[in-house]
Amino acid sequence: MEQKKLLAALPSVDEILKSPDGERWLSRYPRRMVLQGIRDAVQSERDAIFAQERRVLDTAALLAAMDKRIAELCTYSLKSAINATGVVIHTNLGRSVLPDSVMQHVVDVASGYSNLEYDLEKGMRGKRYSHVQRIINDITGAEASLIVNNNAAAVFVSLTALAKGKEVIVSRGELVEIGGSFRIPDVMSASGAILREVGTTNKTHLRDYEQAINENTALLLKVHQSNFRMVGFTETPSVEDLVALGRRHNIPVMFDLGSGCLIDMKPYGIHIELTVQEVVTAGAGIVTFSGDKLLGGPQGGVIAGNKEPIDIIAKNQLMRAVRVDKMTLAAFEATLHLYLEEERARMEIPTLRMLFMKPEAIKKRAQRIASRLRKSLSADDVTIRIVKDASQSGGGALSEILFDTFAVAIVPKKMTVNTLEAKLRKQKPPVIARIKDGALLLDARTVLDKDLPLLASGVINALTA
Repeated sequence: MEQKKLLAALPSVDEILKSPDGERWLSRYPRRMVLQGIRDAVQSERDAIFAQERRVLDTAALLAAMDKRIAELCTYSLKSAINATGVVIHTNLGRSVLPDSVMQHVVDVASGYSNLEYDLEKGMRGKRYSHVQRIINDITGAEASLIVNNNAAAVFVSLTALAKGKEVIVSRGELVEIGGSFRIPDVMSASGAILREVGTTNKTHLRDYEQAINENTALLLKVHQSNFRMVGFTETPSVEDLVALGRRHNIPVMFDLGSGCLIDMKPYGIHIELTVQEVVTAGAGIVTFSGDKLLGGPQGGVIAGNKEPIDIIAKNQLMRAVRVDKMTLAAFEATLHLYLEEERARMEIPTLRMLFMKPEAIKKRAQRIASRLRKSLSADDVTIRIVKDASQSGGGALSEILFDTFAVAIVPKKMTVNTLEAKLRKQKPPVIARIKDGALLLDARTVLDKDLPLLASGVINALTA
């Protein structure tokens, strides 16, 4: 069929809408999405005709394309996924998973009205931060605290409020860049603070800070090296030494702690992460950290420390721009309540539970996954085995630590491993895995219990459909 006849044979939108398929779509989906889906599919067919990729018009295939496109348009873009990568705090997959008790509190607060900014005792307007300030102070030992929408905002608003037009002294070895091109020098410049670099990349002495102090110095800033670590010929002053220096010159120390660890990890063999409590006890006047990394809660940035600087930050106009909503506050409050008993936090907060999971327990989970797969898949189609591997914390935390783990290694025989990986991403829910040494790996550490059956069915469907 020549091009003009093919184009003329394309059905009109009205014809499709009046057809049984059109009526079915209109009964199930919003009209505007049905119209858009039909138009998109017809345009794709028209483009194929112009590209001389069509010799005949396949009406059934065109209707199927419309059906698929309409369904795509009416499906949520943001959806749950199965994390089989072994990266616990996976930034691209939403970082920390919230505990069930936390989600229940969020639903309770968000599904109706709440006392977000209402003082129930006084019967008058209250402050939204009051819902989390006391518990943050209790857990960290801080005199005062605030919460904003992420740690970058916490750093930015603190610098703006305390050091605009003044100098902030930072070691060159701590002028870091984290994900999304968040660079400390750029943030300081945007805040109006003046960067004063001291020391060298690998060595900064206490005397370097002292020699840089002048009448325009507002802060001594220490920045946690979240996503990298320098080893070898290195030196940097301790928090205690910086605090002592700051006190001699009446200059507060601000510590951008990054990940926000509230549990001492040394008993679990992790000796490199300072806790918020340790930094506050050491005397840092302002400590900022994330809520959705090692803390295991929602995205947010906590500013904790001495009352005087925190009060100044609270009055800054930027606080309105970076404030958190009721759902974040509810999630934060419920997460922090779990920390009132460390063992409960370790067991109920998924991030901590996965990080501290023992290899033997992970191996049993991997065996359960492999057993489900072997029952439904033929050895002629796929090779399935349990392998030792290494998980990572992710989220820019514990960057140099690899956690022993076990994974299910899958080698398909009738498709490439890359094809399998791509098909898994299209499952419902999508399965995100890794490819290593020619096999697709499903790290059992990060697969949630509720997702085990869904993972198995997703893999089976990807290999057989």
